[in-house]
Parts: sequence; structure tokens; C-alpha cells
Amino acid sequence: MALQPDDVLDARGLPCPLPLLKAKQALSRLAPGQVLEVMATDAGSWRDLETFIEQSDYQMPAREARGDVYHYWIRKAAEPSR
Repeated sequence: MALQPDDVLDARGLPCPLPLLKAKQALSRLAPGQVLEVMATDAGSWRDLETFIEQSDYQMPAREARGDVYHYWIRKAAEPSR
């Protein structure tokens, strides 16, 4: 993956909904425009993170499954212009 994350969250082994909750916490610490890579083994994270992105200003430029590990790259939303 060519996307270079600014932070990595290892949520492998955590049951639903913890990968999503931990991702939200990690995103809150990033600056606008920075990218978080999330690794999870919970199959429900595929749907949970997709739904979260659809209902937010965040972007998911890429996601992929490598064996039983799901990788997500989430870009923090830019600050709204005033």
C-alpha cells in the first residue's frame, strides 16, 4: 500500500465494536488531513468502519483484507472553512 499513515492502530483481537471505538479515539488525536491505519481481525469492522465513514466527514482512501487481518486507511476530515 502506497499510503503512508501518520499513526497505526492495532485493533487485532478486539471484538466488535471496539475496533471502531478505538479508531474514533485515535482519529481525535490526529491533525486534519492526517491518515490513520487500522488493523483489525473482527469481520464486523468491515461494515462498521464503512458505515462510520459514510456518516462522517472522514475519508477511507483504501481498505483491504490480508488473510484474516483487515487494513483500513482513514483520513481525518479537514477543518471546516469559516
